[in-house]
Amino acid sequence: MNVRRATLAAAVVLYLLLWALALSGATSLIEPLVIPLALAMMVAGGVWLNRFLGLSPRRPHFQDRDDQSDP
Repeated sequence: MNVRRATLAAAVVLYLLLWALALSGATSLIEPLVIPLALAMMVAGGVWLNRFLGLSPRRPHFQDRDDQSDP
């Protein structure tokens, strides 16, 4: 397991632990925990809508610069 997957797994476990604390009595944690969930749902909804409408994702267009600097 690489570091990225381990970090993602640890973050998910921590997030679920905080939800367990919030639902068991620490009600002041509910509002801050809803924010990342709502943002993730909005992003997923936007991606789904783009795919549903048949819009192709934008590809970045980088312009190559000449590395010739003036002395």
